[in-house]
Amino acid sequence: MKNKPIYSGFHQDSHGITTLGRVVLDAWVFGFIPETEDCAGWDLGRMQVLMDRVEKEWDKYGNLPSNLPPELRQRHVEIYQKAMAEARAKGWNPELDDDE
Repeated sequence: MKNKPIYSGFHQDSHGITTLGRVVLDAWVFGFIPETEDCAGWDLGRMQVLMDRVEKEWDKYGNLPSNLPPELRQRHVEIYQKAMAEARAKGWNPELDDDE
């Protein structure tokens, strides 16, 4: 039996804030998973289910943080500011493409 690809988890992701990382952050914003859960060890199928749920929720707000209700907008700001600071401390540069 072949091993399924798994996500390393938001806090272990050496690539900074990736697409899967944003799914985790948004799942925290919307309260789908507790902030203590960073999805480490989740297979990609399970991540896809979470991604679909997050995308469906974002659709309600036109995919814009500015359209979130005030309490969710504040959570978004707090969660993303903290995540970006942690990623930058690991060397992540949001100005660079994955290829750079």
